[in-house]
Amino acid sequence: MRLFSEKYRLLTWLSILLIGGFLTTIVTSYIVSRNAIRQNVVEQALPLTSDNIYSEIQKDILRPIFISSLMASDTFLRDWIIVGETDITQITRYLKEVKDKYNTITSFLVSENTQHYYHAGGLLKTVSKDEPRDTWFYRVRDMQPEYETNVDIDMANRDAMTIFINHRVLDYDGNFIGATGVGLTLDTMTDILDSYQKRFHRNIYFTDAKGEIKMTGKSMQDIHGPIAKLPGVSAIAKDILNRDVRPTQLEYQHNGATILMSSRFIPELDWYLLVEQDITDDVRPIERVFVINIIVSAVATLLILALTLFAVNRYQRRLEQIAGTDTLTGLLNRQAFEIVFQQAILDSERRRIPLSAILFDIDFFKMVNDNHGHLAGDRILQSIAAITKNAVRESDIVTRWGGEEFLVLLKDCPLEQATALAEKIRSMIAGHDFELPASALHLTVSLGVAEYAYRETWLSFFGRADTALYQAKSEGRNRVIVSRPEATTDAQ
Repeated sequence: MRLFSEKYRLLTWLSILLIGGFLTTIVTSYIVSRNAIRQNVVEQALPLTSDNIYSEIQKDILRPIFISSLMASDTFLRDWIIVGETDITQITRYLKEVKDKYNTITSFLVSENTQHYYHAGGLLKTVSKDEPRDTWFYRVRDMQPEYETNVDIDMANRDAMTIFINHRVLDYDGNFIGATGVGLTLDTMTDILDSYQKRFHRNIYFTDAKGEIKMTGKSMQDIHGPIAKLPGVSAIAKDILNRDVRPTQLEYQHNGATILMSSRFIPELDWYLLVEQDITDDVRPIERVFVINIIVSAVATLLILALTLFAVNRYQRRLEQIAGTDTLTGLLNRQAFEIVFQQAILDSERRRIPLSAILFDIDFFKMVNDNHGHLAGDRILQSIAAITKNAVRESDIVTRWGGEEFLVLLKDCPLEQATALAEKIRSMIAGHDFELPASALHLTVSLGVAEYAYRETWLSFFGRADTALYQAKSEGRNRVIVSRPEATTDAQ
């Protein structure tokens, strides 16, 4: 029981060490890998994507601003207004060439003097303060910045939602004389944003200076309103609106996912460019590897524990065998026999079956050692052990009792049968050729036989067998003497 307890205590500690070691290694590796991915996205991938998108915006969105600026400073346009707007075909041709050359959806001019609205198709209308659609012109007239970006409907293009670049036109003395610019349809811009998102695999959208979402791709059309009310984004809304033209790296959680964001203020638009990346997909392969490592580690742990249990059991059996076996003959030693004998006694008394013992000794064995050496003596002991094993039943137990003494325990064997078996052993040994020199002593054994009496002590039982053995020796050796519980003995 103690060996059993020690064995499983060892396995328990080994399991704890293995599991702890595997888990520590796997979890540490997972955390390091996940942090490396996050750091790579934050420090490299996301800023680089933001820079690339910003460059694309400069080409696709900021380009109309530059066109409008060129138009507002064009001497032809300013002179045409100053001299009285006499030839409408001239300004119409000019606006058409701008529209065609730069591939814009519209190009326009509104004169402060006449309030006329010109576009590539000619005179569209006369603006009025009382017309809600015209309020943009009076806002531009009174504003301080040179231009504004405005999303509005375009009457010249079937009221299509259009991003207008409204630029102030000043005369040579700096007085406001009109507003000019170009427009891009909102659909065109959303298509551009969609192309960015597909190319860079990021969510991209714009907010104005107050945090109101102004433009998204078609795949994000369900996102609208102020960012302060967006789930997750609301926690970092104040950090986004910092008017910093350098990219600001932020992070928020939404529906269990980690979202990394790069925020950048674009002064030309007075908008913020927001680029988001969900790193869940990037971390998912690491999570799969994490799960696989857990499974592999569990299997490895079970295999190691199984091999360890097998080795411990084998080693324990080996130790038990070594502890209970005579190393020279391979028979049970006296210590191991005592355990087996106690069980045999209990079995005999419980089942009321006979139990007998044969105790025998090699005659004049000391002379063999003295005359032929201990190696010859060892070979004889091994041979006698083998002869005895072959003479008895498999259920019978043969043990080396002492130096040249052997004991055979016979289960379910009455005295008469045990006596016959003892005679068989004596005869086989006496007739065996031990390959000793011709001048050597002829080897024989003396045997004592006893049957266990009910409730007899083991000292009494073996004492009677030992007495019978010595009687056999005293009566001339090479014989069997029987000891009976009634203390009578018969020579055989």
